[in-house]
Amino acid sequence: MAQQSFGRETDRVAKITDKATDHFNKVAGQAEDIATSVADQGREMSESMQKVARNFKGALDSSLREQPAATLVTAAIVGFLLGALWKS
Repeated sequence: MAQQSFGRETDRVAKITDKATDHFNKVAGQAEDIATSVADQGREMSESMQKVARNFKGALDSSLREQPAATLVTAAIVGFLLGALWKS
């Protein structure tokens, strides 16, 4: 009788262990999917920021060639505003 009880307990522990392992594997898979998604989004964001920087540089170069004084005044105003925001 004691061995039957021990056998049932062993089966019960094995089932619980299997369930826990399955749950852990599912959670690990979801975590991996999330990490991959975040990495992909970061890569896309980096590419977008590089594109914006190239466009901004091109526009700034063009503006400096065509209207140097207006570009410098604009840069001074932006610098003043950023300094005021930084200070507050």
